[in-house]
Amino acid sequence: MVYLITYDLRVPGRDYTPLYNAIKKYEDWQHPVESTWFISSNHQANDIYNYLFSFIDSNDRLLVIQVDRINKQGWLAKSFWDWFNSK
Repeated sequence: MVYLITYDLRVPGRDYTPLYNAIKKYEDWQHPVESTWFISSNHQANDIYNYLFSFIDSNDRLLVIQVDRINKQGWLAKSFWDWFNSK
């Protein structure tokens, strides 16, 4: 399954490196747009959300949603589309 992870981080100057590293722990990931990641994982969206939520502040926003890989369109790097279409 492919999931989109997107967020709105609202604490100026806060170091969100732990959040980025937590996303990268899924190993099979892409980061094609600022504040937007895609991961390939067998975990459920709720599990991913609960794990990542521990790395943000209560006033930040976080969305994890399974992506329909059939109905899609966008203007992103070819390397992203190659990855995405291979899933």
